[in-house]
Amino acid sequence: MARDYPPENFLWSVDDDGVATLTLNRPERKNPLTFESYAEMRDLFRDLSHADDCKVVIVTGAGGNFSSGGDVHEIIGPLTGMAAPELLRFTRMTGDLVKAMRGCPQPIIAALDGVCVGAGAIMAMASDLRIATPKTKTAFLFTRVGLAGCDMGACAILPRQIGQGRASELLFTGRVMTADEGERWGFHNRIVEAEALMPTAQELALALARGPTFAHGMTKNQLNIEWDMSLDAAIESEAQAQAICMQTNDFRRAYEAFAGRREPVFKGN
Repeated sequence: MARDYPPENFLWSVDDDGVATLTLNRPERKNPLTFESYAEMRDLFRDLSHADDCKVVIVTGAGGNFSSGGDVHEIIGPLTGMAAPELLRFTRMTGDLVKAMRGCPQPIIAALDGVCVGAGAIMAMASDLRIATPKTKTAFLFTRVGLAGCDMGACAILPRQIGQGRASELLFTGRVMTADEGERWGFHNRIVEAEALMPTAQELALALARGPTFAHGMTKNQLNIEWDMSLDAAIESEAQAQAICMQTNDFRRAYEAFAGRREPVFKGN
């Protein structure tokens, strides 16, 4: 049960509608990530595949910022003293967080404000939908610390979201993408004022939670696996996925509701 999960490195709650909220909660330092928080979030998102009481996840940060990325003192400092095998274990572990976020069937909504950089920007990128405020500043600043821009799947995912040229600029320079740029480029789904951020995210999450959640999971899976398919293969894969959805009770509920001129009540089965 996702509702009973006891978090150690962030805040976690699941309401009666199945909307979960994960809050990065180190506001005094703009919510940096640690070795422990990376690993715990990876494991939690993996386990959500088996959580029937969680239908949508909102990821956000406390104190007016999303995340400043990897903690300078708790991650970056120690990394400079590690040998190659240890470093590879770390980079694979951080990449596994993205795999877990993309792999869980629940739609993930990132509610972004203020600083959203480094691994924080990656978490936003790995989410399915992104709502930002005018003060949101997103930067993939790996090159600024002497690293490659190809971190945690950035070179695979970001170009698909905003285009190759724009992604190349952000990943080479590490510069800030403003909220307006993010919306124009398709990174942010919408921009709202800070006081409307969580209400907007919760409204969207509730709409998704009350929808056909099995079908949502199928949609997310198809969005993932069709990246490297030919058109013929993608169409066949979608035909099979849709045929499975047509066997669900939600599909029948939708038809009966339409025939009865009422709104359908989906139950995710």
